[in-house]
Amino acid sequence: MNYIHVEHRGSVAILTISRPKALNALNTELLQEFSTALDSLGEARALVITGAGEKAFVAGADIAEMRDFRSVEAVDFAARGQRTLEKLEALAIPTIAAVNGFALGGGCELALACDLILCSPQAVFGLPEVSLGVIPGFGGTQRLVRRIGSHRARELIFTGRRVKAEEAVAIGLALRQEADVLSAALALGEQIAANGPVAVRLAKRAVLDGDGADLRSGQLAERNLFGLCFATADQKEGMGAFLERRKAIFQGQ
Repeated sequence: MNYIHVEHRGSVAILTISRPKALNALNTELLQEFSTALDSLGEARALVITGAGEKAFVAGADIAEMRDFRSVEAVDFAARGQRTLEKLEALAIPTIAAVNGFALGGGCELALACDLILCSPQAVFGLPEVSLGVIPGFGGTQRLVRRIGSHRARELIFTGRRVKAEEAVAIGLALRQEADVLSAALALGEQIAANGPVAVRLAKRAVLDGDGADLRSGQLAERNLFGLCFATADQKEGMGAFLERRKAIFQGQ
Protein backbone atom coordinates (compact mmCIF):
# COMPACT_ATOMS: atom_id res chain seq x y z
CA MET A 1 0.00 0.00 0.00
CA ASN A 2 1.16 3.53 -0.73
CA TYR A 3 -0.61 5.49 1.98
CA ILE A 4 -1.63 3.07 4.74
CA HIS A 5 0.70 1.21 7.08
CA VAL A 6 -0.45 -1.31 9.68
CA GLU A 7 1.68 -2.76 12.46
CA HIS A 8 0.80 -4.93 15.44
CA ARG A 9 1.98 -4.45 18.99
CA GLY A 10 0.66 -7.41 20.88
CA SER A 11 -3.11 -7.43 20.56
CA VAL A 12 -3.31 -3.81 19.38
CA ALA A 13 -3.10 -2.83 15.70
CA ILE A 14 -1.77 0.60 14.74
CA LEU A 15 -2.94 2.01 11.41
CA THR A 16 -0.96 5.01 10.20
CA ILE A 17 -2.25 7.25 7.43
CA SER A 18 0.91 8.29 5.59
CA ARG A 19 0.64 10.99 2.96
CA PRO A 20 2.57 13.69 4.83
CA LYS A 21 3.36 15.93 1.85
CA ALA A 22 -0.40 16.45 1.49
CA LEU A 23 -0.94 16.52 5.29
CA ASN A 24 -2.47 13.04 4.95
CA ALA A 25 -5.41 14.35 2.90
CA LEU A 26 -7.96 11.72 1.91
CA ASN A 27 -8.13 10.95 -1.80
CA THR A 28 -9.82 8.08 -3.63
CA GLU A 29 -6.77 5.80 -3.55
CA LEU A 30 -6.16 6.39 0.15
CA LEU A 31 -9.81 5.66 1.02
CA GLN A 32 -9.62 2.38 -0.91
CA GLU A 33 -6.41 1.38 0.88
CA PHE A 34 -7.94 2.32 4.23
CA SER A 35 -10.98 0.15 3.57
CA THR A 36 -8.79 -2.77 2.51
CA ALA A 37 -6.65 -2.40 5.63
CA LEU A 38 -9.73 -2.72 7.85
CA ASP A 39 -10.24 -6.21 6.41
CA SER A 40 -6.76 -7.39 7.34
CA LEU A 41 -6.37 -6.69 11.05
CA GLY A 42 -6.09 -10.35 11.98
CA GLU A 43 -6.52 -11.16 15.67
CA ALA A 44 -6.20 -7.56 16.87
CA ARG A 45 -8.41 -6.73 19.85
CA ALA A 46 -8.20 -2.94 19.45
CA LEU A 47 -7.20 -0.52 16.69
CA VAL A 48 -5.32 2.78 17.02
CA ILE A 49 -5.41 5.19 14.06
CA THR A 50 -2.96 8.06 13.66
CA GLY A 51 -1.37 10.24 10.98
CA ALA A 52 2.23 10.35 9.80
CA GLY A 53 4.31 13.47 10.28
CA GLU A 54 4.24 16.19 12.90
CA LYS A 55 1.54 18.47 11.52
CA ALA A 56 -1.56 16.45 10.75
CA PHE A 57 -3.74 13.54 11.71
CA VAL A 58 -5.70 14.07 8.49
CA ALA A 59 -6.03 17.65 7.25
CA GLY A 60 -9.17 16.87 5.25
CA ALA A 61 -10.30 15.42 1.96
CA ASP A 62 -8.10 16.17 -1.06
CA ILE A 63 -9.24 19.54 -2.43
CA ALA A 64 -7.03 19.19 -5.48
CA GLU A 65 -8.92 16.04 -6.44
CA MET A 66 -12.35 17.50 -5.64
CA ARG A 67 -12.00 20.92 -7.20
CA ASP A 68 -13.34 20.08 -10.65
CA PHE A 69 -15.90 17.45 -9.64
CA ARG A 70 -19.29 17.57 -11.26
CA SER A 71 -22.25 16.99 -8.94
CA VAL A 72 -22.49 13.29 -9.79
CA GLU A 73 -18.77 12.81 -9.12
CA ALA A 74 -19.08 14.63 -5.79
CA VAL A 75 -21.94 12.32 -4.76
CA ASP A 76 -19.84 9.28 -5.67
CA PHE A 77 -16.86 10.58 -3.70
CA ALA A 78 -19.02 11.32 -0.65
CA ALA A 79 -20.57 7.86 -0.91
CA ARG A 80 -17.10 6.26 -0.97
CA GLY A 81 -16.05 8.26 2.08
CA GLN A 82 -19.26 7.44 3.94
CA ARG A 83 -18.97 3.72 3.16
CA THR A 84 -15.39 3.69 4.39
CA LEU A 85 -16.19 5.46 7.66
CA GLU A 86 -19.31 3.34 8.20
CA LYS A 87 -17.05 0.30 7.88
CA LEU A 88 -14.67 1.80 10.44
CA GLU A 89 -17.51 2.65 12.83
CA ALA A 90 -18.99 -0.86 12.52
CA LEU A 91 -15.65 -2.60 13.07
CA ALA A 92 -16.13 -5.29 15.72
CA ILE A 93 -13.19 -4.16 17.83
CA PRO A 94 -12.87 -0.79 19.63
CA THR A 95 -11.12 1.96 17.68
CA ILE A 96 -9.08 4.86 19.05
CA ALA A 97 -8.14 7.98 17.08
CA ALA A 98 -4.75 9.35 18.19
CA VAL A 99 -5.12 12.88 16.80
CA ASN A 100 -1.63 14.35 16.56
CA GLY A 101 -2.29 17.58 14.64
CA PHE A 102 -4.87 18.90 12.20
CA ALA A 103 -8.10 16.89 12.05
CA LEU A 104 -10.13 19.03 9.69
CA GLY A 105 -12.98 18.17 7.35
CA GLY A 106 -12.63 14.53 6.38
CA GLY A 107 -10.01 14.10 9.10
CA CYS A 108 -12.42 15.23 11.79
CA GLU A 109 -15.07 12.99 10.24
CA LEU A 110 -12.68 10.03 10.36
CA ALA A 111 -11.93 10.68 14.04
CA LEU A 112 -15.65 10.93 14.78
CA ALA A 113 -16.16 7.45 13.29
CA CYS A 114 -13.81 6.04 15.95
CA ASP A 115 -15.07 4.91 19.35
CA LEU A 116 -12.63 7.07 21.30
CA ILE A 117 -10.60 10.18 20.46
CA LEU A 118 -7.38 11.18 22.21
CA CYS A 119 -5.56 14.32 21.13
CA SER A 120 -2.16 15.93 21.45
CA PRO A 121 -1.80 19.54 22.68
CA GLN A 122 -1.19 20.50 19.02
CA ALA A 123 -4.44 18.97 17.78
CA VAL A 124 -6.93 21.15 15.92
CA PHE A 125 -10.41 19.93 15.00
CA GLY A 126 -12.99 21.41 12.69
CA LEU A 127 -15.43 21.07 9.83
CA PRO A 128 -14.44 24.08 7.69
CA GLU A 129 -16.21 22.95 4.52
CA VAL A 130 -18.56 25.94 4.37
CA SER A 131 -15.54 28.20 3.92
CA LEU A 132 -14.90 26.28 0.67
CA GLY A 133 -18.47 26.57 -0.53
CA VAL A 134 -19.46 22.99 0.31
CA ILE A 135 -20.70 21.01 3.33
CA PRO A 136 -19.23 18.00 5.17
CA GLY A 137 -19.76 14.89 3.05
CA PHE A 138 -18.32 11.96 5.01
CA GLY A 139 -20.90 11.94 7.81
CA GLY A 140 -19.76 15.02 9.75
CA THR A 141 -23.18 16.67 9.94
CA GLN A 142 -24.53 13.51 11.55
CA ARG A 143 -21.74 12.23 13.81
CA LEU A 144 -20.73 15.60 15.27
CA VAL A 145 -24.30 16.12 16.51
CA ARG A 146 -24.23 12.70 18.15
CA ARG A 147 -20.83 13.35 19.73
CA ILE A 148 -21.25 16.85 21.18
CA GLY A 149 -24.95 17.68 20.85
CA SER A 150 -26.96 19.60 18.28
CA HIS A 151 -26.41 23.14 19.55
CA ARG A 152 -22.60 23.05 19.62
CA ALA A 153 -22.44 20.99 16.43
CA ARG A 154 -24.53 23.52 14.50
CA GLU A 155 -22.25 26.35 15.58
CA LEU A 156 -19.12 24.54 14.44
CA ILE A 157 -20.65 23.34 11.16
CA PHE A 158 -22.23 26.69 10.24
CA THR A 159 -19.16 28.79 11.10
CA GLY A 160 -16.42 26.34 10.10
CA ARG A 161 -14.61 27.40 13.28
CA ARG A 162 -11.54 25.42 14.35
CA VAL A 163 -11.31 23.95 17.84
CA LYS A 164 -8.02 23.48 19.67
CA ALA A 165 -7.26 20.54 21.94
CA GLU A 166 -8.34 22.06 25.26
CA GLU A 167 -11.73 23.13 23.93
CA ALA A 168 -12.19 19.82 22.11
CA VAL A 169 -11.90 18.00 25.44
CA ALA A 170 -14.15 20.53 27.20
CA ILE A 171 -17.02 20.06 24.73
CA GLY A 172 -16.67 16.27 24.54
CA LEU A 173 -15.27 16.10 21.03
CA ALA A 174 -12.11 14.44 22.38
CA LEU A 175 -11.84 12.24 25.45
CA ARG A 176 -8.63 13.76 26.82
CA GLN A 177 -5.41 15.52 25.89
CA GLU A 178 -2.12 13.61 26.05
CA ALA A 179 1.46 14.88 25.60
CA ASP A 180 2.43 11.64 23.82
CA VAL A 181 -0.87 10.83 22.20
CA LEU A 182 0.21 7.72 20.31
CA SER A 183 1.69 6.09 23.42
CA ALA A 184 -1.42 7.01 25.39
CA ALA A 185 -3.68 5.56 22.70
CA LEU A 186 -1.61 2.38 22.61
CA ALA A 187 -1.83 2.06 26.41
CA LEU A 188 -5.59 2.53 26.24
CA GLY A 189 -5.80 -0.10 23.50
CA GLU A 190 -3.78 -2.52 25.63
CA GLN A 191 -6.09 -1.89 28.59
CA ILE A 192 -9.09 -2.73 26.40
CA ALA A 193 -7.35 -5.76 24.88
CA ALA A 194 -6.69 -7.24 28.33
CA ASN A 195 -10.43 -7.78 28.85
CA GLY A 196 -12.56 -10.56 27.43
CA PRO A 197 -12.44 -9.91 23.67
CA VAL A 198 -15.86 -11.39 22.95
CA ALA A 199 -17.39 -9.32 25.75
CA VAL A 200 -15.73 -6.14 24.44
CA ARG A 201 -17.04 -6.81 20.93
CA LEU A 202 -20.56 -7.46 22.24
CA ALA A 203 -20.39 -4.35 24.43
CA LYS A 204 -19.52 -2.27 21.37
CA ARG A 205 -22.36 -3.87 19.45
CA ALA A 206 -24.77 -3.03 22.27
CA VAL A 207 -23.68 0.61 22.21
CA LEU A 208 -24.04 0.83 18.41
CA ASP A 209 -27.39 -0.96 18.38
CA GLY A 210 -28.73 1.34 21.09
CA ASP A 211 -27.49 4.57 19.53
CA GLY A 212 -30.57 6.51 18.50
CA ALA A 213 -32.95 3.79 19.72
CA ASP A 214 -35.47 4.27 22.50
CA LEU A 215 -34.48 3.00 25.95
CA ARG A 216 -36.70 -0.07 25.82
CA SER A 217 -35.26 -1.21 22.47
CA GLY A 218 -31.73 -0.52 23.62
CA GLN A 219 -32.21 -2.54 26.78
CA LEU A 220 -33.70 -5.43 24.79
CA ALA A 221 -30.60 -5.51 22.60
CA GLU A 222 -28.41 -5.31 25.69
CA ARG A 223 -29.99 -8.23 27.52
CA ASN A 224 -29.88 -10.46 24.45
CA LEU A 225 -26.19 -9.69 23.99
CA PHE A 226 -25.65 -10.24 27.72
CA GLY A 227 -27.15 -13.69 27.28
CA LEU A 228 -24.83 -14.44 24.37
CA CYS A 229 -21.85 -13.91 26.68
CA PHE A 230 -22.88 -17.00 28.65
CA ALA A 231 -22.39 -19.21 25.61
CA THR A 232 -18.68 -18.28 25.46
CA ALA A 233 -15.55 -19.81 26.95
CA ASP A 234 -14.42 -16.30 27.90
CA GLN A 235 -17.34 -15.95 30.33
CA LYS A 236 -16.46 -19.25 32.00
CA GLU A 237 -12.80 -18.22 32.22
CA GLY A 238 -13.50 -14.70 33.46
CA MET A 239 -15.89 -15.67 36.23
CA GLY A 240 -13.87 -18.75 37.12
CA ALA A 241 -10.70 -16.66 37.45
CA PHE A 242 -12.51 -14.17 39.66
CA LEU A 243 -13.76 -16.86 42.04
CA GLU A 244 -10.34 -18.55 42.05
CA ARG A 245 -8.58 -15.21 42.67
CA ARG A 246 -6.32 -15.44 39.63
CA LYS A 247 -5.83 -13.44 36.43
CA ALA A 248 -8.10 -14.49 33.60
CA ILE A 249 -6.54 -15.79 30.40
CA PHE A 250 -8.99 -15.03 27.62
CA GLN A 251 -8.89 -16.89 24.30
CA GLY A 252 -11.53 -14.85 22.51
CA GLN A 253 -14.00 -17.71 22.26
